[in-house]
Amino acid sequence: MTEPSLAEMSHIWRTDDPKRLVRRGHPVGDFLGAPEWEVMERGERTLRLRAHLPEQVKNPRGDLFGGFTPTYVDFVALHLFHLGGSEAEPRRWLNTASLQVDYFAPIRGPHFEISGELLQKRERSACVQLRFLSTAGELCALGQVTLIEQRSS
Repeated sequence: MTEPSLAEMSHIWRTDDPKRLVRRGHPVGDFLGAPEWEVMERGERTLRLRAHLPEQVKNPRGDLFGGFTPTYVDFVALHLFHLGGSEAEPRRWLNTASLQVDYFAPIRGPHFEISGELLQKRERSACVQLRFLSTAGELCALGQVTLIEQRSS
């Protein structure tokens, strides 16, 4: 199996709409409903999103199934890694070195907020923290991930 071209793939899901994170075409993003998320704030090291809770990620009570929370963490962290970078910069695949999620309250829909910050970035690695907040501002979960950029093969 050949590795897909990251340049071609990222072109498929990038959007010029400043209120959107991605457009359709990213398999994980599509599953999470990311093309419908609203970018509320985008800084050099921060990102604040209004996400919705699609049916396929809900548990039988209608909350976000805990096992999908790390998927949100990983997906949003990838975008935080590239904040502030030039579109001309070559993109490389990122590997998740570690990922942790602490749960405090159920994440309920129909909407919730994801607030992320790029805590540390070095040459090829970064540490990102994400907060999952209810519409009332209650901290529901806290995620942290370390990403490592692959070297060219």
